[in-house]
Amino acid sequence: MKKIQNFKNGLSINGKPLQTDFIWDDIRAFLAIARCKTLSAAAKMLKIGIATLSRRIERLENALKVPLFVRHQSGYQLTAEGVDLIEKAEALEEAALALSAGSEHQRPLSGKICLATAENLASALILPALPKFRASYPLLTIELITDIATTNIHRREADLALRMIKPTRGNLKLRRLGTLGYGLYGSAEYFRLRKNGNIPGNYAEDTFITWGEMQAHLPAAQWIEHNLHGRQPTITTTSVATQIAAATAGLGLVVIPHFLAVDTGLVCIDTNLGFDQTLYLVMQSDLAQSPRIRAMADFLSDLIISNRARLQNAAQSQVFNR
Repeated sequence: MKKIQNFKNGLSINGKPLQTDFIWDDIRAFLAIARCKTLSAAAKMLKIGIATLSRRIERLENALKVPLFVRHQSGYQLTAEGVDLIEKAEALEEAALALSAGSEHQRPLSGKICLATAENLASALILPALPKFRASYPLLTIELITDIATTNIHRREADLALRMIKPTRGNLKLRRLGTLGYGLYGSAEYFRLRKNGNIPGNYAEDTFITWGEMQAHLPAAQWIEHNLHGRQPTITTTSVATQIAAATAGLGLVVIPHFLAVDTGLVCIDTNLGFDQTLYLVMQSDLAQSPRIRAMADFLSDLIISNRARLQNAAQSQVFNR
């Protein structure tokens, strides 16, 4: 167990200096519970048992001689003393991470990187390019999380993320990398039989493929709902891959990102749907200088920037000439 020494003169709670040394694992336990709100979630994040986590936070409270949390059935809430400790604990965390990052410069990069992103970006863009990254950093292990609806980078459930929604909370670094463009696509056979041919804008007699109820909040689903005018879609699915398969089979029109339509044989009838999405690289501010996190961030940045045209625009060969 590592003690944090020589910090005691600079730490206080409610203006009172702390006259003790601390075990770093206890500070980490405090921050994890403060961020996750429950013992189970904090233990999972730290990869330790709940009993061990409970002992660490009890040891810290005994050392400080103040309660840091109020225990409720719904979770752990910070006391006034706990709130006062947050900023100091995060300063210690930042110092520890900076020390760890400095040591990483002296040896080949190793360890785990947890990346959160969308399934489609992972499958069609990141994974095909990842062998080159792995060749440069063979000792790094990458944990890829594609269920980003349940991933909160503010609570450190991931080290960094590539996402289409700008975070509004947390001590995060953001970088805008590009735009993910969407279009309305259908099979060539569908358009051959379509009464309006390749004319966009009037979809009163078109059939649509869309998302199920759980994804009804997505911009693509809302755009289709608006253009159905009360009609029912032909089919709903829970993935873009099945929507592309349905459109390829001629079941109707589908709204998908342009870069996923390449090599599908689908044709784009409308590129001005009005909800193209910004791609953000998001990471914890205190991890931004970690060499392994920086390496992944640079890889993702270069990947998105080099594919900006592909991500934003439909391939010219796929767009109807009007």
